[in-house]
Amino acid sequence: MRGWIILGAGVGLLYYLATETDKLDEPMAQTDALMTKIERKLDSMTGTKLIKADNHISQLKTEIAKRMTKAELAALDGILESKHTVLEFKDEYCGDNSTRFTLLSKDNQIFICDKLR
Repeated sequence: MRGWIILGAGVGLLYYLATETDKLDEPMAQTDALMTKIERKLDSMTGTKLIKADNHISQLKTEIAKRMTKAELAALDGILESKHTVLEFKDEYCGDNSTRFTLLSKDNQIFICDKLR
């Protein structure tokens, strides 16, 4: 009986921390990001769709690679990882009221947005 009481108190404490405080917001966001990345990898590994060669994306990388640093190239690889990540980048960083992508210089961000349109 004591085990059930301890388990109930633990669950109640966890529920309080998750709903009433911001102590678990960052770990929950990291977990969500990790789960999204895992789902995308599984989709790309198990998908049986025909994959169309997208020369536009490969040309973008070769055009801009000369003017980027290693950190910016790593960020670009993350952006060009899948169709979903490209669409997310376009939605968040290429609109009229877009925010600044901190891993890329402003000029490179504008160049990438122009090429993705």
